[in-house]
Amino acid sequence: MIDLDERIAAGMRTLLAARDERVLAGRRQIGWKLAFGAPAAAAALGIDRPLVGVLMDDGVIEDGAIVPVGDWTTPVLEVEIAAHLSRDIAPDATGDDVRDAIGGLAAAIELVDIDGPRDDIPAMLALNIFHRHVLLGPAHRGATAEGVTARVRVDGEEVAATEDPSALTGELIEIVRLTAEQLAACGEGLSGGDVVITGSVVPPQAVRPGQRVAAEVAPLGTLSLELTGPATGAQS
Repeated sequence: MIDLDERIAAGMRTLLAARDERVLAGRRQIGWKLAFGAPAAAAALGIDRPLVGVLMDDGVIEDGAIVPVGDWTTPVLEVEIAAHLSRDIAPDATGDDVRDAIGGLAAAIELVDIDGPRDDIPAMLALNIFHRHVLLGPAHRGATAEGVTARVRVDGEEVAATEDPSALTGELIEIVRLTAEQLAACGEGLSGGDVVITGSVVPPQAVRPGQRVAAEVAPLGTLSLELTGPATGAQS
């Protein structure tokens, strides 16, 4: 088992305790989110693998959703690849083991609200790395990240694109393997049925109410949503 960075260990204890409270209140964890895996971001934080947050069922939104973000501090949109696991991944899994455990890949959009420090690992983990919502496309069985491209359009205008999604996230199989190691050190694990969103494949995009966003992750599909101002009783 790896020696876990104490900053990560402390933050994960807080995050997982909050997760457990939500589960006791009736919510369900659907998987995990990875963040700060880009080489520059990881180097700035002094980490050798992405930070890991949780995905809960009440954060899931549907394709075409209207999402109120007007009362958020700093709404940001991230376009990602989601790995759907068909079996457990052991902490000592090889790359081939991880590849065999991924039942399919999907396009994903994550919405975060950066309402805390970006250089304090325990604080970021305690805030679930700013996560608010996730939009998941249909899983494509047997798909790999090789050859995947991504384009983001806001109000019809392209604002970001990549031909190499691993440039900002690291190689998908490897970062999932590293995540299995890290979670084992926290008494957790990657299980069959989990969804893992693997980090933004293009630079995260600041967004605001009134915008319509479309993210094409070829060949996995296109997802869209509309951003609005605050709404009474809306989740933030």
